[in-house]
Amino acid sequence: MPTEVPGTVRCPSCGERDTRVVDSRDLDDAAIRRRRECALCGSRFTTYERIESARLTVVKSDGRREEFDRDKLASGLAKALTRRPVVTGAAIAAADGIESDLRAQGVTEVPSSLIGEMAMDRLRTLDQIAYVRFASVYQSFDDLEQLKREVDTLFAERAAVAPGQTSMGLVNTAPKRIGGVVVGGAAPDGRTAAGRRTRRS
Repeated sequence: MPTEVPGTVRCPSCGERDTRVVDSRDLDDAAIRRRRECALCGSRFTTYERIESARLTVVKSDGRREEFDRDKLASGLAKALTRRPVVTGAAIAAADGIESDLRAQGVTEVPSSLIGEMAMDRLRTLDQIAYVRFASVYQSFDDLEQLKREVDTLFAERAAVAPGQTSMGLVNTAPKRIGGVVVGGAAPDGRTAAGRRTRRS
């Protein structure tokens, strides 16, 4: 049982600071439920502690900075995946994966371009129609020719991986390095390679 330092939490009944933990339970990887008892009046109450992650700042192309917003990222991914045959929660899982990959780098600032590339990589692995939807907005396609070239590239990749198949299914693209993070391709277990650090000799 963790040692409690007296005076850290006030009793909600009498205001006494001298309380002790009588029970602790992990709710998930980042939260703990603690049952406490007041040393003065004997009242018991519950507190919840959640680990606060270090702040992650996104640097825009024009130099502006804003705090990383996982919900905003998940919303954008969900729009691209609308009515596509993917599992429920795919957008949230992808956003969680991107955030985990970014935080694993141990940096406090990341360029928005890296997040965009990682998002496209996740969508490319999940569903290529969703990928084209997202890419057409993120890359600001000006005309149908740009869209056609992107689709032609996907079909070329599909032909190389699975000759004769014309459906826009999954394609494992060759990985590339952006800002020290590998995006594109798939790990041996089928997961996206986004977020894997490159190793320098």
